[in-house]
Amino acid sequence: MTEITLDNDLVSHDIIVIGAGLAGLRAAIEIHDMGMNVAVISKVHPIRSHSGAAQGGINASLGSDDSWEAHAFDTIKGSDYLADQDTVEVLCKEAPERVIEMENWGCNFSRRENGRVAQRPFGGAGFPRTCFAGDRTGHNLLHTLYEQVIKRNIRIYSEWFVTKLLVGKGRCLGCVAMNMADSKIVAFRSEATILATGGYGRIYQRSTNAIINRGHGISLAYNAGVPLEDMEFVQFHPTTLFGTNILITEGARGEGGYLLNKDNERFMERYAKDTMELAPRDIVARAIQKEVDEGRGFPGGFVHLDLRHLGKDRIDKRLAGIRQISVDFAGIDPVKKPIPVQPGQHYSMGGVSSDINGRTPMTGLYAIGECACISVHGANRLGGNSLLDTVVFGRRAGAAAVEHVRLSGREDEDVSLDVSGKMKRDEEKEIGDLMTGEGESFATIRDELQSVMQQYAGIFRNRQGLEHALEEISKLKKRASKLKVKSRVKVFNLELMNALELKGMLELGHVIIMGALAREESRGAHYRTDHLERDDENWLKHTLAYKDEEPRLEYKAVNIGMFQPQKREY
Repeated sequence: MTEITLDNDLVSHDIIVIGAGLAGLRAAIEIHDMGMNVAVISKVHPIRSHSGAAQGGINASLGSDDSWEAHAFDTIKGSDYLADQDTVEVLCKEAPERVIEMENWGCNFSRRENGRVAQRPFGGAGFPRTCFAGDRTGHNLLHTLYEQVIKRNIRIYSEWFVTKLLVGKGRCLGCVAMNMADSKIVAFRSEATILATGGYGRIYQRSTNAIINRGHGISLAYNAGVPLEDMEFVQFHPTTLFGTNILITEGARGEGGYLLNKDNERFMERYAKDTMELAPRDIVARAIQKEVDEGRGFPGGFVHLDLRHLGKDRIDKRLAGIRQISVDFAGIDPVKKPIPVQPGQHYSMGGVSSDINGRTPMTGLYAIGECACISVHGANRLGGNSLLDTVVFGRRAGAAAVEHVRLSGREDEDVSLDVSGKMKRDEEKEIGDLMTGEGESFATIRDELQSVMQQYAGIFRNRQGLEHALEEISKLKKRASKLKVKSRVKVFNLELMNALELKGMLELGHVIIMGALAREESRGAHYRTDHLERDDENWLKHTLAYKDEEPRLEYKAVNIGMFQPQKREY
């Protein structure tokens, strides 16, 4: 299929990638290099994608004393044994090749004295296997891939907002998108579509995520009938800057930083005596929150991250970005004073259910990166594995999508045109209805949603709180059905975009709460104060949520391989 435009209302490409972060760009590169016409649609310029905010590093067993098996064990143990072990095997086996590929493409990794790629220790890892570029690793990787995309002249539709997936005869035929520059609605036809739209951190009050991270791509798939997997597992990063919740990389602890309570005590000894500050994120986040809840934190609800003993030279060489963030946003120089930190929502282990090649249960639709649940992170992701996830499964999904198009043949042109035209008209009507009459503002509903999620579906959960959250979400969804947009501007109507995304945010909040309420155990980042133990007999299984009047939950088995579940201690 060559690129065509019909009356400016229909655009066609062989394969469309929605999202221009690391996963989306890596998929697009693979598709292009396999000889197919690919386009990337993104609501922001690619360099503004949230992948650029990743700081600490990307994991790979490059050292002679390390191995993919050791990496896999750490990942599976870190996941509290909910990760599918065949998927983890692929992640860890392919890691060195993907990191070396990024280096060869020009990523500016930090180096050891012998010139080899430097690696630092990260939480839950038995070896220092996290490759890094100072404390701006995601930024360097994103620029590297964007350069490769530009080199290949891959088409990017920048600042286009996808409103719906095109679905006909049980398969994905592309999407409908709005040009944010003039609010024009266009149908994009494709033989395969790849979702790479990132996470949903902004449904929480305190998050490290950019404001664009509202889970819209996940809700697109959910509303098209694709199940979401393991959505109750939400990662809270232990160290975000108090007051703003800007990420303070795990690399700060990897370089030797200490966590101190108000009594100047390294309190992690109580929670993970062997690994201390380098325990997995779920354990460290709970430890900090417990210190605060029990009165050992500082007034306002934070603890200190102390880097002073590392010295100015090491901080400037390895943590220059963190020093700058601390000075600019907290007025604190970490060379001289500790950084005030508190846990904040950071990552979504759950997402669109997809397999080892990114395939979802809907023919022609793929999902990769943080919007997907390939089930490589299970109940808790290890630091350094998310950037790796994007490039490993971005490449695999791109290749799988190409093979799908080659093997399945072309979709019936008349069916595709009919679906495209009808859904485009439906979207125009729905958006038009949003902009007529008077109704409630998206902002008040969004703020209440964030408050409910933070308070009742956060680090600590229980039945009473989750049941209350369920009632509140139901009320908010009813109010959102009467939502209206006051602004009538055509050029970058951000109120309209916010209103469209809000409905999806409410759907995702509903699914998270339903899954958390049903799962009566504590596993990884899902911690029930009324069910304190992990329950492998009843809950060693994945949650699948399907769209219905209320989210409909089903379950499937975890793929156990070489590592049998055991007690998780650090």
